[in-house]
Amino acid sequence: MGEPRDTGDAAPSGGAPRLKVRQTEKGIAIAVRLTPKSARDAVEGVDEFGGDPVLKARVRAVPENGRANTALETLIADWLEVPRSSVSITHGSKARIKIVAVDGNAIVLSALIATRLAEFRNAGA
Repeated sequence: MGEPRDTGDAAPSGGAPRLKVRQTEKGIAIAVRLTPKSARDAVEGVDEFGGDPVLKARVRAVPENGRANTALETLIADWLEVPRSSVSITHGSKARIKIVAVDGNAIVLSALIATRLAEFRNAGA
C-alpha cells in the first residue's frame, strides 16, 4: 500500500531522458532538480542528474526559510494547473534534487505531464 508504483515514463521515446512518474496512494511523485535564485520561474524540461531523469525547474526565490521550496510547489501547481494545496515536497527539502508529490488521479496527472513535456519537444522542433 505505501510503496510508490512506477506508472511509466511521462514522455514518448526520443533523444531526451524520460521522466519517471511514480504512483502514490494519493497521486504521483516526480523527481525535480531545483535551481533557486534564477532570473525567472520556469519548468525547463527533463535532464539527467546522477544518471536519473529529473524535471528541471528554476525559481527566483532564495533557498532560505523554505522560500525556494514554496516557490517550486507553486510553480509545479501552475504548470500542471492543479490547486497549490495538492503539491508538496516529500523528500529533499534541503537538497537540490527533490521529490514532489501531486495529489490527484495518477493516470490523468501522468498524461498531463507527458503533454507538458511534449510541448518542450515541439517548441524545439
